[in-house]
Amino acid sequence: MHVVRVPKFGPPEVLEYVEQPDQEPGPGEIRAVVRAIGINFADITARMGLYPDSGKPPFVTGYEFAGTVERLGEGVENVKEGDEIIGMKNFGCYADSVVTSAEFAFPLPDRLSPEQGAAFPVTYITAWHAMVYLGNLHPGEWILIQNAGGGVGTAAIQIARHRGARIVGTASAAKHEFIRGLGVDHVIDYRQGDWAEKVMEITDGKGVEMILNPLGGRSLKTDFDLLAHTGRLIAYGVSAGTRGMSRNLPRAIWNIFRSPKFSPIQMMMKNRGAFGVHIGHLWHRQEVLAGEMAAMRDLLVDGILDPIIDTTFPLQEAAKAHRYIQDRKNRGKVILTV
Repeated sequence: MHVVRVPKFGPPEVLEYVEQPDQEPGPGEIRAVVRAIGINFADITARMGLYPDSGKPPFVTGYEFAGTVERLGEGVENVKEGDEIIGMKNFGCYADSVVTSAEFAFPLPDRLSPEQGAAFPVTYITAWHAMVYLGNLHPGEWILIQNAGGGVGTAAIQIARHRGARIVGTASAAKHEFIRGLGVDHVIDYRQGDWAEKVMEITDGKGVEMILNPLGGRSLKTDFDLLAHTGRLIAYGVSAGTRGMSRNLPRAIWNIFRSPKFSPIQMMMKNRGAFGVHIGHLWHRQEVLAGEMAAMRDLLVDGILDPIIDTTFPLQEAAKAHRYIQDRKNRGKVILTV
């Protein structure tokens, strides 16, 4: 089998395409031939050395893939050899062959390409877990989606529309037409002027009921202050601390230092709440992840949820794909193909 691994922390060019021994599935596992792999920001921060769960190099990153079941381990009954699947694994998906738990193998709907299948699990589970499982987004509520043009952002827009919410999205000016086309009601350029003031103007000074924040740092305080009574702030990333192509520990530490500490008394008095979402720390709750995939399956089959692919790169060009994302060029997901 061939993999793209991180031999040392650094810029995208440290990624190397190498051959490794094939893996055999154990009890309850499957081996799949991989056709497409989804890239997530966790992969990038792992390569940079800013993702604690990755461990020390060398390692193979990647959470999601689409492919064909090639071999079954003992006791597997939910899939069979030859099935086209969407798969998940706690790292190790940047490869042309993946062994993972059969519980994380889901049928690939006929209407989806392998690329769309690989774009689905992490971003949509992240958005669904935040907005539905934790946040219980209601029809008519205002939601502010930060970085609305990215992978989780575009998934969140589709889920918000399905839930009947009113959507404010932040993005750079080059992505405004794109996210308007997805159904964002009000688009704000976060680089221009006081965007928080614009949010309050849009909501007649009442604030928003839900905010999705992948930025971290001081932005969490700004967002918390934008919440209406009954508002929910959901943090799912710290991208503000990862600018540049290589690790900058002082910047990352400074970003953490600037993160606010939320007072339970303040939250009670204003009926506000703050949640954190980290899908990488839900692997021990397989029933939650599998349940959320099942909850979204009919919406995926019917096209209500429709993974958006920005572009694809061959697996061997994973470094180019990482640089493309870090240059903030993508509108939707970037996929590696095998």
